[in-house]
Amino acid sequence: MKLAILSRAPRSYSTQRLRTAAVDRGHDVKVLNTLRFGIDLSGPEPDLLFRGKQLSTYDAVLPRIGNSVTYFGTAVVRQFEQMDVYTPNTSYGIANSRDKLRATQILSRHEIPMPATTFVRDRADVIPAIERVGGAPVVIKLLEGTQGIGVILAPTIKVAEAIIETLQSTRQNVLIQRFVKESKGRDIRALVVGDRVVAAMRRVAQGDEFRSNVHRGGSVEPVELDEEFERVAVRSAQIMGLRVAGVDMLEGRKGPQVMEVNSSPGLEGIEAATKLDVAGAIIDYIDNQVAFPEIDVRQRLTVSTGYGVAEIVVHTGSDMVGKKLGDSGLDERDITVLTLHRGPQVIPNPRNKTVLEGEDRLLCFGKLEEMRSMIPDRKQKRVRRLMKKHLPPETP
Repeated sequence: MKLAILSRAPRSYSTQRLRTAAVDRGHDVKVLNTLRFGIDLSGPEPDLLFRGKQLSTYDAVLPRIGNSVTYFGTAVVRQFEQMDVYTPNTSYGIANSRDKLRATQILSRHEIPMPATTFVRDRADVIPAIERVGGAPVVIKLLEGTQGIGVILAPTIKVAEAIIETLQSTRQNVLIQRFVKESKGRDIRALVVGDRVVAAMRRVAQGDEFRSNVHRGGSVEPVELDEEFERVAVRSAQIMGLRVAGVDMLEGRKGPQVMEVNSSPGLEGIEAATKLDVAGAIIDYIDNQVAFPEIDVRQRLTVSTGYGVAEIVVHTGSDMVGKKLGDSGLDERDITVLTLHRGPQVIPNPRNKTVLEGEDRLLCFGKLEEMRSMIPDRKQKRVRRLMKKHLPPETP
């Protein structure tokens, strides 16, 4: 295949290892500076320029987008996607992973275990927010940061309040997160490629430092992950839209606690710790996927008038509970079930003999009018009704 590696650091360890792994396997590979692209939107088809000249044809692109060029870098990746060039990491996946708040919202929505986290803006809400996540000590994180920069451990509520007030005065937004005491100074980095963890290491901080990042002097050691850690790591990466990712997890008393999903994980530390050819695993995965590029299913399926994609929840007490999918009446209503989500389990293309259970979530394609009629009206929160009830009468 002909592969482009998007990187502004062609001499970095990770870029060099990926390039060497591709060359060793007989692929034609080029390392291209992300900022030297031009996005051509003037023609009938999407196109890209590189150093002012039309870009030649590529089979796949591997983005190594730096944090400082996320906006432009994701625009370039998006243009490759429009040109039907395969990428293991989607543009929206990269963008989502860079915004800690957005990433936390997405992972939380899919019930990924994480330390209790909250986000507030008003000074009066800071102390209640700290109490909601379990009180001090508490971790304060900038929404955009890397390599442990912008992550602060506040030992008391007063110190936390002062730090947050100072950061917000400089127009910085922060997350407030529970401090997982049992994992102080230690975390797990799992390198996910496709649907498996190809390597994992434990990072241990030096001295009293609670951040275990290698860039901050932390040491590394190989680790064998149990099934739960592997499942959480793979699912977190896939939910974010990433097929190559570094998933950072804390070892909590109740199991893995996801901290971050990194779309451009460094390879030096994990290859040194595990002695595994992680770069080769990434190249092999891309090679196997080139013939079957991923597409934005929701975008492609919603171009037909009156048809679209929606999620239908089989609520406990519904007449669908206990019925086989083939007897649910969905086919008669011109609704096709693409995927069934049952807790942490995902069943693609479920068969008609699958028996539906309460709280199953069905990702469906079909007539929007029919699917809309199956979604119950949202109940207003009681607090809102009370607030409305106590409003003062309008003055004439």
